[in-house]
Amino acid sequence: MPEGPSIVIAKEEMSVFIGKKVIEAHGNSKIDSERLEGKVLSDIKSWGKHLLLCFDDFTVRIHFLLFGSYLVNETKSANVRLGLLFKNGHMNFYAASVKVLEGTADSLYDWSADVMSEQWNPRLAVKKLADKKEQLICDELLDQDIFSGVGNIIKNEVLFRVGVHPNSLVGKIPSKKMKEIVEQAQNYSFDFLRWKKENQLKKHWLAHTKKECSKCGQSLVKEYTGKKKRRSFFCTKCQKLYV
Repeated sequence: MPEGPSIVIAKEEMSVFIGKKVIEAHGNSKIDSERLEGKVLSDIKSWGKHLLLCFDDFTVRIHFLLFGSYLVNETKSANVRLGLLFKNGHMNFYAASVKVLEGTADSLYDWSADVMSEQWNPRLAVKKLADKKEQLICDELLDQDIFSGVGNIIKNEVLFRVGVHPNSLVGKIPSKKMKEIVEQAQNYSFDFLRWKKENQLKKHWLAHTKKECSKCGQSLVKEYTGKKKRRSFFCTKCQKLYV
């Protein structure tokens, strides 16, 4: 599943179509694609893992799920979920969830929860976490209402950076350490963005999918943690368990 930084890259690649009129819309999604034809794409935004195609009074939300993808000015031999043709090119979405939301993106989304947004509010994230004391930090870092855009890679790397075990209880983590987690959730997201643009992302992974701790040399543990049962990679020596 693409994480927030990857959606930012998609938004940037498609920005050439902003201000352009949709000439043709097609695909096997359940939306009324004819509604898009003749409409001007006023903006493209990203909120966490959502790509938002903005029109005057409605928004098309694209969610890539586990295996979704997109192509700009290219096609492939797969069913198109949604394809949009403009005078200057085309975009195609595959194996993605496509939904029309009534209203503007700004009226529908809370940008203060998006770690990639200029309106990201780390204090609000800390406040929300204060109500989740009995939850595991590995689950809460994936809560899109708190850390929109954070996915499993970012979760693993952030917890390794700050030295916190994924099975730690939120309420037991010291406030200073919790603020560090919140800060690094955004910092690592922008590192992710930069490294992915440079095609160097995996080269910089310190925990995710790794077998050995880069700090102490001990073998990393691979475990499906939390309610979400997502893969965690961690060092039992360098990452403290708060319970």
